Amino acid sequence: MRILMTGLSLFRSALALSVVALCASCAEMETPNQPTANAPVVAPTPPPGYWNGDGIPGSPKIVVNITAQRAYFFKGKQLVGESTVSTGKPGFSTPPGHYQVLVKDKDHVSSVFGDYVDDLGNVAKSNIDSRKDARPRGTHFDGARMPYAMFFRGGYAMHQGYVPPYAASHGCIRVPQGMADRFFDAASVGTPVIVKE
Repeated sequence: MRILMTGLSLFRSALALSVVALCASCAEMETPNQPTANAPVVAPTPPPGYWNGDGIPGSPKIVVNITAQRAYFFKGKQLVGESTVSTGKPGFSTPPGHYQVLVKDKDHVSSVFGDYVDDLGNVAKSNIDSRKDARPRGTHFDGARMPYAMFFRGGYAMHQGYVPPYAASHGCIRVPQGMADRFFDAASVGTPVIVKE
């Protein structure tokens, strides 16, 4: 009985110390650093988005707002998903208009944009347009991977890619990982794509 009581007392003590440690660690949560007088102020990165469209009925529609750098996915009249995007940079703007998904390619590799690499895989020249940029001797073209591509106008597509908080693509609509597949899976060929400023 005495051993049982001692064990129970040790258990209670350990439990109490655990609770104290947990509370103390929560109280000491790190606070964001305040900018100093010399430090540049950096705008916060917008959240990548959300998806609540699984199991929701309705006809799909995608609306892309170039100014806001956001894409909105509707089923019927209900907004079920929203994502940050990166549209065409100056000189390569994404054309506003009313389109529809023409072709879907989950594993698309660009035949125009990519890098020139040598036989060892070293990048000799990056982010090139194979129609305009000369290929350095001893290299070959390596097309950019554009997973979850949904082409809506000629060479313009919505696809997974790097999404900084500004327009940076060659005209396509880049969608971050984790959202591109959701939009891709929920849209079918014929889904309206509205691109507006």
